[in-house]
Amino acid sequence: MKLATRYKWSILLERGFKKIKRSFKKAAPRFELGIKDLQSSALPLGHAAEYQNDFTFEKAINQPNKEVLVLSNGHGEDLIALRILEAIHDKEPELNLEVLPLVGEGHVFASAIAENWLVKKGPIFRLPSGGFSNQSLTGFFSDVFAGLFYFTLKHWVYVRRSVLSGKTVLAVGDLLPLFFAWSTGGLYGFVGTPKSDYTWATLPSQSLSDYYHRLKGSEWDPWEWVLMRSNRCKFVAVRDHLTARGLARQSINVIAPGNPMMDGFLLNECPNELKSFRCILLLCGSRMPEALKNFRRLMSSALLIRSKKPLAILVTVGTEPSLFEIEDSLKTLGFLQASSVENTFHFDSSWRKGLCSVFIGVKKFQDWAAFAEIGLANAGTATEQLVGLGTPCLSLPGSGPQFKKSFAIRQSRLLGGAVIPCRSTLHLAESAELLLNDEALRSDLSNRGIRRMGCMGGSSILASFVLKFLIRY
Repeated sequence: MKLATRYKWSILLERGFKKIKRSFKKAAPRFELGIKDLQSSALPLGHAAEYQNDFTFEKAINQPNKEVLVLSNGHGEDLIALRILEAIHDKEPELNLEVLPLVGEGHVFASAIAENWLVKKGPIFRLPSGGFSNQSLTGFFSDVFAGLFYFTLKHWVYVRRSVLSGKTVLAVGDLLPLFFAWSTGGLYGFVGTPKSDYTWATLPSQSLSDYYHRLKGSEWDPWEWVLMRSNRCKFVAVRDHLTARGLARQSINVIAPGNPMMDGFLLNECPNELKSFRCILLLCGSRMPEALKNFRRLMSSALLIRSKKPLAILVTVGTEPSLFEIEDSLKTLGFLQASSVENTFHFDSSWRKGLCSVFIGVKKFQDWAAFAEIGLANAGTATEQLVGLGTPCLSLPGSGPQFKKSFAIRQSRLLGGAVIPCRSTLHLAESAELLLNDEALRSDLSNRGIRRMGCMGGSSILASFVLKFLIRY
């Protein structure tokens, strides 16, 4: 490492530790003086005001709270956090709600922020690895050099100050938000979204990690159990009953209330404009540049699918990749822009090549998900949601950093085989033909996906838990 770079990082870390020191110094509880002592002390007015504004952990825990800070650490976690926040806002509109995305920029919260009922806080930091530094040594070092430790420190300082000012914390994700919530000393709840015992308990062991989880009896680790058992942790929620059973054996107060990921979908009827097509939904993910590579590979596979009826490929995108980038990729693949008299399901543009038509919709996933017979999906959360709605999927693992072979296999095991990883573009095309032509197989995989993802309504139940155990406790 160059000397200038070392010097820069030493300065940044020194500043971060100074901030923590000041935070501890400012908020240190004064146990030597009781409340009556403070009230009757003969301190000058300025000093009295200083003591009066001091907020200790004891006060933060004992006073009724009217503010909630939600921590989330990933795109899928952001979406789950948003569903819970929406349900809390519906139940108590006057409640002050804040969110701190620990990974990424939290684009999913934009509409709630624009409506002025949610505030996004803390320093926003986009990781070069997209939050998957644990899957790649290169990704980890890229995150470190981009300021991972410095921004993690800043996030922690903000969470601690929030707790000292009287806020309670809802942590959504895995170890990082759970540790933040525990280490800052206040009340908290935890929604553990990424881990499920279905990934190892329902099939023969295939790796060392499977044997490790069997030995523990849970995919969650012992150090995470300790943080979940804290008397300040008022509830733990996980995605399914199998995972809840594993944690309950460790004396953890855990619930499986339903999956917030399945809330908010509009189960619309397929529009007349699409009824003459075999409909396929394409999900390429949202982390660039990987998502654009995924799109090109999945579209190349779609062009190899043989079908007696024309194919409609429904491409739903969010902020990234952009509509322009998707359209540019279609031009490269030989598609021509098509004009349509009807536009009953509000697509942004349409393209055609032979018997294959592509309809692109920006932020249309929730509206279009019910139209598809199958999915071609190299995404994380969106794939799980599509499978949970009863649509079997095919995936095509690539070089990552997210959607690699290991990720695809874990996702398939989690979803009971309702998403099938394919070896190549040709293999994916052949598998798509099989699914489109075999209604019984589609139905079987559909039922498996629905069972694994769980029922709707989890957001409302979790909102009630937040209000009962964190706000009115």
